[in-house]
Amino acid sequence: MQNEEGQITELYIPRKCSATNRLITSKDHASVQINIGHLDENGIYTGQFSTFALCGYVRAQGDADSGLDRLWQKKKAEVKQQ
Repeated sequence: MQNEEGQITELYIPRKCSATNRLITSKDHASVQINIGHLDENGIYTGQFSTFALCGYVRAQGDADSGLDRLWQKKKAEVKQQ
């Protein structure tokens, strides 16, 4: 919900799983959010990062590693990482 000035007034905004697009509920205590830093051509951190959220279901199935790898390979082309 937004007020008349366009500011978000909600107390809780749910996240979505980056791998499955499932809604991550407030009771999903097994979910994680991971920031992966961007590097320049010399391997130095640029101060930018990409954020990925994984729900507890993906982690329980053992698909978190492959899901994160797949997401980063797709994102890597967008941010021009090696």
